[in-house]
Amino acid sequence: MRWLIMIKVFFFFLTAISSFGQVFSNDQLVTDLLGLRPTKDKLILASNKKALRLRVLCYNIHHAEGVDGKLDIPRIARVILSIKPDLVALQEVDQNTTRSGKVNQGSELSRLTKMQSIFGANIKFQGGHYGNVILSRFPIVQKNNFHLPNFNSGEQRGVLESLIKFPNEQSVYFLATHLDHRRVDKERLNSAKFINQMNSVSNSNNRPAILAGDFNDVPDSPTLKEFGKLWIRTNADAAPTVPVMKPNRQIDYIMVRPKERWKLIKSRVLDESIASDHRAILAVIELIN
Repeated sequence: MRWLIMIKVFFFFLTAISSFGQVFSNDQLVTDLLGLRPTKDKLILASNKKALRLRVLCYNIHHAEGVDGKLDIPRIARVILSIKPDLVALQEVDQNTTRSGKVNQGSELSRLTKMQSIFGANIKFQGGHYGNVILSRFPIVQKNNFHLPNFNSGEQRGVLESLIKFPNEQSVYFLATHLDHRRVDKERLNSAKFINQMNSVSNSNNRPAILAGDFNDVPDSPTLKEFGKLWIRTNADAAPTVPVMKPNRQIDYIMVRPKERWKLIKSRVLDESIASDHRAILAVIELIN
């Protein structure tokens, strides 16, 4: 009996020594014991893990009326949720209009997507309003809606400005806009100049900013060249968004500034071609500290 107890004690000590060795093989403990410091590469990897990466969506929803003639807010919500965005800029959104059944579309999309929302009214229409909406997974701590220059009694357009605050205490300006659709580009060009001169955008303000919207103009237009003085497109090559069934030109964009604060991860146009008369465009971007 005594020899059996001794064998058990012997195996107990063997197990303990093995475990002890495994503990001391831990990289962090070895580093501490030997007085080593993390390499530069490890610090870079740690830094990248903490970088702020954002999924930004821009979508002209055509008051949720699809090319099939159906008015369907839940369908728009499903398109949004399909790519799990952090920030969304929406154009042609109705608030309590007759044609949309007196539904506050911005609030309904906020409910369906579980994102915060703000609305910028630009036109009084059918007993309600029509304008832009911003959706955000993060707190919206500031909101301003500005009417853009209007020429020859055109449809009033606007730019909705928000300040988004992130858990790491960083903050970013996020702007949603919709520019004039007429052939003559005078109003679009002046609207671009107006946006470039906003306090949240001008070179005197170093806070990073994102601009998304339906610009109703193509990449090589004077309007886009004006924006290009301050903003960088998140897609280097044209990414057609209209007409929705067979897109052949880009008029919807996501832009960032200043250039040195942002890294583009990817950009693409969504395949969905029924829910609206525009295709949505997505950009995945990373804020550089």
